[in-house]
Amino acid sequence: MKTTAVILAAGQGTRMRSNLPKVLHPLLGKPMLWYALKTARQVTGSAPVVVIGHEADSVRKFIGDQAKVVVQETQLGTGHAVQQVEELLRGHSDQVLVIAADMPLLSPETLQDLINAHASRMSAETPITMLTTQSLDPRGFGRVVRDQSGRVVAIVEEAQATPEQLAIRELGTSVYCFSANWLWETLSRIPLSPKGEYYLTDLIGIAVSENLSVQAITARDSREAIGINTRVHLAEAETALRRRINEDWMLKGVTIIDPQNTYIEPDADIGPDTVIWPNTFLQGATQVGAGCTVGPNSIIRDTRIGDHCEIFASVVEKAVIEDNVDIGPFAHLRRGAHLAKGVHMGNFGEVKNSYLGPGTKMGHFSYVGDTTTGSNVNIGAGTITCNYDGQKKHPTEIGEGAFIGSDTMLVAPVKIGAGARTGAGAVVTKDVPSHALSVGMPARVIRKLEKSD
Repeated sequence: MKTTAVILAAGQGTRMRSNLPKVLHPLLGKPMLWYALKTARQVTGSAPVVVIGHEADSVRKFIGDQAKVVVQETQLGTGHAVQQVEELLRGHSDQVLVIAADMPLLSPETLQDLINAHASRMSAETPITMLTTQSLDPRGFGRVVRDQSGRVVAIVEEAQATPEQLAIRELGTSVYCFSANWLWETLSRIPLSPKGEYYLTDLIGIAVSENLSVQAITARDSREAIGINTRVHLAEAETALRRRINEDWMLKGVTIIDPQNTYIEPDADIGPDTVIWPNTFLQGATQVGAGCTVGPNSIIRDTRIGDHCEIFASVVEKAVIEDNVDIGPFAHLRRGAHLAKGVHMGNFGEVKNSYLGPGTKMGHFSYVGDTTTGSNVNIGAGTITCNYDGQKKHPTEIGEGAFIGSDTMLVAPVKIGAGARTGAGAVVTKDVPSHALSVGMPARVIRKLEKSD
């Protein structure tokens, strides 16, 4: 039984009051359309078809090769939108799953329930299986009307509902699974609404009028039916999505001290026994190993963190952090920073495009850029690598076991040999040989170091 998903993403979303297409508004770091694309592919095993319209070029650019695209040139309702895919899908699918791009909380489990339920009763007598939800907040959804035997007979739009119908708590979510052949034969019979549009909800009435059965299943969680039409809805959906993600990680063995104030994006990965403190953001494709402590007040973006690390009140971007590293508070790792096993990075330090070798200690108030260090280097407080001459960036190399005194300025390009030392306040403009002591401004080598030194 082949099922193809159709994602409706053509609407203008005027209530968002934005120049950005509604379906591209970010939700936990991803455009809301990303969630529909991912879930649709997950439950059907194939690329979905996305119906686009408003700002079509921008939406198409985001979709890329994630889905097939059909343009609804004039937005004349959901029924008209599905008509646009008929030529592409007729004869190629047994079932058609229709979802909206502005309902990003629909779970794969719920949609799989819908697909399975329709497949189990797929016949000429049951051409529609619809998803409903039970909620005290109608959110503008139509009411599901049933007869005395409990059969679905209609969906009544909120604007046309009687007071008795408005009291109904079963809501239609506009998510459907259709028998494909029946859908293609019936779409053209949808009547024109008073607003001059064609609505999929009218297919319910058509089916019932032909003595056909309409099956309904209920969403696993009413929050899945949150549709986004305003920025208030966007914030509501993000809160629900964040709660879902955080609960999932806690069930996998991660301790989250304050889930309401922890922000974990969907591509992040966290090892067991890690503790996440409040006001921490794990963004992008961040990976956190096992047994770590992150936060409070930390932002980690597109970074790989090993096991048993501590990151306290710091910002880390596009970096690599190996095992047993401790950072912060108030440290900043920028793109290309790589801290090897056992590195310590003190407060108010900054590392950019640099490798700190195993066991290296970097004191507070220091900046290291475009630098490679060996193992067990000591970088004293206030050390600065002067890597930019106004036109180009230049490298600094610091050998194994070197000791860089406090307030040293390393004017790149420069090399500090293994076991070498600089005096406090030194301005190093020339290479320092291994096991030599360099002091002064500009620094000069004053003697070779003995083992006792």
